[in-house]
Amino acid sequence: MAPIGNLRHRPARRLTQLYAGLVLYGVSMALMINSRLGLDPWNVFHQGLSELTGLSFGTVTIAVGALVLLLWIPLRQRPGLGTVSNVLVVGLVVDATLALLPAGGPLGVRAGMLVIGIVANGAATGLYIGARLGPGPRDGLMTGYVARRPGRSVRLVRTVIEVTVLALGWLLGGTVGVGTVVYALAIGPLTQFFLSLFTIPEPQSPASGPVTPLPAT
Repeated sequence: MAPIGNLRHRPARRLTQLYAGLVLYGVSMALMINSRLGLDPWNVFHQGLSELTGLSFGTVTIAVGALVLLLWIPLRQRPGLGTVSNVLVVGLVVDATLALLPAGGPLGVRAGMLVIGIVANGAATGLYIGARLGPGPRDGLMTGYVARRPGRSVRLVRTVIEVTVLALGWLLGGTVGVGTVVYALAIGPLTQFFLSLFTIPEPQSPASGPVTPLPAT
């Protein structure tokens, strides 16, 4: 198995896919924010902190990502290129996109932004995770904790973390609404679908038998 972050296998494809996914992720976040119909749990938290501190949404996203990454240290998690890039790129892109998007609009337009944002978020997740260059800092926190506590369910740990940040974000003024519910129901199936499209297969080991040619990129 090629370790996370090993760029010897199809580096151009993987780097292109990683950064395309991170840029699309930032755009998808901006669309959901502009819809004003509800955000996913972590972004409710980011928005609440942004309201509290007066910092831009993207700046808060970067700061929280960096702090979460520090929590990897006691969990003995090793970040990949994709992990560090996630912290920086997504926050910069979301601020740039928010600056370009027209504000508000009628409900139908905002509902369209929400739907496009959620689908784009699933595609973005499939792209950057499928590049196999490291998970985002928030996903790594969950998987790292479960790795250190094998008896804990991934689903339970994720639920506890996301309910906690959702509640804190709501108390700080983040937007919870129908979009929060739609995201929770849709993001799992969307991510699974796009991962099946975008995950780059690992190279075959010579010991495993004849190598099947990989499809051209």
